[in-house]
Amino acid sequence: MKESVSAVFVTKKSIFFIKRQNYLSVFPGYYATPGGKVDKSDSEESFVGSIWPLSISSKILHALIREVKEELNFDLIGAIQSGLVESIEDIGVAITPEFNPYRFKNYYLKITLSEEFDFDIDPNEAEFGEWNTPAGLHAKYKEGHVLAVPPAITLLKTFSENPNHKTPIDMSLPYDPATEVPMIESIFGVRQFLPLSNTFPPANRTNCFIIGDERKLLIDPSPKDEHELKKLLKSVDSIGFDAIFLTHHHPDHYEFSADIARLYKVGIELSFDTLTRIKNRSGENYFDGITLTMRSEGDIVTKSLGHNVRVYEVPGHDEGQLALAPDSMNWFLAGDLIQTVGTVVIQAPEGDMKKYFKTLRRVIALNPKNIIPSHGIIIGGVNKLEETLKHRQMREDQILVLVCAGKTMEEMLEEIYPGLDSNLLPYAEKTIEAHLKKMKEESLIN
Repeated sequence: MKESVSAVFVTKKSIFFIKRQNYLSVFPGYYATPGGKVDKSDSEESFVGSIWPLSISSKILHALIREVKEELNFDLIGAIQSGLVESIEDIGVAITPEFNPYRFKNYYLKITLSEEFDFDIDPNEAEFGEWNTPAGLHAKYKEGHVLAVPPAITLLKTFSENPNHKTPIDMSLPYDPATEVPMIESIFGVRQFLPLSNTFPPANRTNCFIIGDERKLLIDPSPKDEHELKKLLKSVDSIGFDAIFLTHHHPDHYEFSADIARLYKVGIELSFDTLTRIKNRSGENYFDGITLTMRSEGDIVTKSLGHNVRVYEVPGHDEGQLALAPDSMNWFLAGDLIQTVGTVVIQAPEGDMKKYFKTLRRVIALNPKNIIPSHGIIIGGVNKLEETLKHRQMREDQILVLVCAGKTMEEMLEEIYPGLDSNLLPYAEKTIEAHLKKMKEESLIN
């Protein structure tokens, strides 16, 4: 596991956070304390002086000095010598949970300054930085304006209650992995549960959500088996829900949904296309005894932080796929339109590459502040959507050249996906076929 370090700059009344750039590969668009990973080149030379916490290794401290210099152009040694730094304290370690592909053991070091410092922030790393009271930043989170990892939220909550907190903070997720599934709330009001599911590798979990102020929706409950179902239900019971909402018909988004609906005596909301495809796959009687509500473009399903949450039709990956977003566009719950773990598969009969391109462009134009995928973490901004669209266009251009050169499907697979696992070749072929269909519809090829 990699190690990293975070600098928690504080004064007697304020705390400093940055907002990471949306195009970063790790935690894009997240509010965070400055810092980064420990490098092999970081020295292990010991420090002299009582200001350095004895519980932290010299290598971590050297990484701290380097990171604040790189990100903030801040000379920590010079600031100590000038008296600007009053103390440096170990306030806890956070280990990224195993469900996140980016795993770190992160050391949080509280650096108390005698006054707020005007940092020279690296624009490649941060969109901006701000000094605020801990209570002020925590209030911004509770208003839905801050996207952050659980340890950062815990920091804000702790310091908002006691700005002079000094002892190590417990930053672990408060759940029992033997009986519950993990839950994070990176955006306030969007509770993200992470049950194991029968999904497409490399993902092994499908995000399940509870949203809504008063009328709460449980979205895409799809645990992989009855054991995981029990864990999920124990986790969601503490919040409760009034209805189930399904984004689309793929099994890793609706497994056990009917059982849950009958158990809790709630209805299921979905598109008519999704209803038809689930019945074709799981039987005409799958939804027996359950009140069904057909949802389509523009329907208001609940409120989130006072804003109406509307339905958006987002075909491409799946013809009947629905997304949800508040009128504030603070977030866009996109289903399988995008993933931050793995790749979205576009294949017939439910997938359509032409519609996928159109849907991506539409959501980009809506410009939601955050994108919530069904697999992986929430991401800030639409940069990932723009990169996906660019990549799909690049792939289409590549296929067009190969088709014009008279290449067979087998030859295209070898050239486009060299060394691909043989188990994944059928999906790659379906993707090429989806591109070919789009190009024929647009008269690019015969």
